[in-house]
Amino acid sequence: MAQCEMCGTETSSPRTVKIEGAELQVCDSCAGFGTEVRQQGSTGASSKYSTGDSESGSESGGGRSGAGMGSNGGSAGGTSGSGGGSSGSRRPDPFDDDTLAQDYDQRIREAREGTGLSQADFAQELNEKASLIRKLERGDMLPSDRVQKKLERRLDIDLTEEAGGDTEWEGGASTGSYTLGDVVERKDS
Repeated sequence: MAQCEMCGTETSSPRTVKIEGAELQVCDSCAGFGTEVRQQGSTGASSKYSTGDSESGSESGGGRSGAGMGSNGGSAGGTSGSGGGSSGSRRPDPFDDDTLAQDYDQRIREAREGTGLSQADFAQELNEKASLIRKLERGDMLPSDRVQKKLERRLDIDLTEEAGGDTEWEGGASTGSYTLGDVVERKDS
């Protein structure tokens, strides 16, 4: 007998289910939380993962929750969440020495106004939407790497600044200041 990798109960016939990207051997009651992985030798024409509709008729409680959380809930939520997050904001790259300047919006606006172009004309020149230029100049949106390169080339500006905070640590003993170890008195019992 095998043990369910989700709830820990003993099961004689574990099922391979994909839950949050991981393939787990689970019992029948936990199988509804994911998408059942079909074995390679079963049918060549069908997809690797079942839709959940075939199990909903055979199981009463578990199949119903599997159909609700199966392909509709997982794929629709994952696709929109990952697509929306990358365009609006970027995580700073820990290995990148240059980061986007804090005043990037002001730099873009001043440089565009210096060329004498309106936002619409400038957007057309860059082959971008005018709403994108407006959002960038207001600071509502961070530019993608592609748009950032276009802006820097066309306006002849630099939108990056060197990342600070990676300074060498200098010990307190050499500077003459106190450290926590100098102040704390240990009680040895």
